[in-house]
Amino acid sequence: MAAKRGRNEPLPPIIVKKITLVEGGHHGGAWKVAYADFVTAMMAFFLLLWILGATTEKQRKGIADYFTPTLVKTRESAAGSSNGLLGGSSMVDADKYPHAAGQTGTQSMTIPRDATGGPKEGGSKIKRSARAKAALEEKLKSSEHLRKLAKQVRLVDTTMGVRIDLVDDADFSMFRLGTTVLTPDAAELIGVIAEAVGPDRGKLTIRGHTDALPYRPGTYGNNWSLSAGRAEATRQALLRDGIDESRFKRIEGVADQELLIPDNPQDPRNRRISITLLD
Repeated sequence: MAAKRGRNEPLPPIIVKKITLVEGGHHGGAWKVAYADFVTAMMAFFLLLWILGATTEKQRKGIADYFTPTLVKTRESAAGSSNGLLGGSSMVDADKYPHAAGQTGTQSMTIPRDATGGPKEGGSKIKRSARAKAALEEKLKSSEHLRKLAKQVRLVDTTMGVRIDLVDDADFSMFRLGTTVLTPDAAELIGVIAEAVGPDRGKLTIRGHTDALPYRPGTYGNNWSLSAGRAEATRQALLRDGIDESRFKRIEGVADQELLIPDNPQDPRNRRISITLLD
């Protein structure tokens, strides 16, 4: 029998136990979402590593161009800035000229089956650039005179193919002043180029450039006609040196609209001929 509580004795405390039921186990379902995100990120990471290992450098250049906001930027060293006989640029360097394929992302690419690849995988593109550069370097080393002229030659890899720039400077000019007449040194250089690209059957484009020096008042002509005429004179010289006429795809003059030295439009280095061996 329970003892009776006194009149002044306090009431015993009341203990309330609250139980919360959680659905989905001890930790709920949040960990599943975090784990799924982690697995997705790892899959994307390993996919990136695979693509970097399976593509050629030229294809990675195309991918980078696709995601570049704009390719209109120019650089003073677009005709080549590295050391060496021809001072060519790397394939991943930004090129001076805008390319439709790089701007619109329409250039098709295929993952190569091996390290060298075939025509569809871009292997021939790398080999063609290597062949042209090696052949030019070898020929320009063949004599003391050609070694001096080699500094006027720049070899640049582009998304279209290998571009050979013949650049004027203060001590050298491809053409007689204000004319489309090749100088003897320029004719010799073009002959060397014809020998280097002759064995390849790729198409050729020729682009003429001028500086921004104006014509004298009353003189007939302009930089547009002069650049186009110099491009055609270069084509005629290549024909005489054995390049088949069917290999020429495009001849154009752009006057002073694509300057090599934008900060100084009258710099003689803006005068140049660009010969592109298309892939």
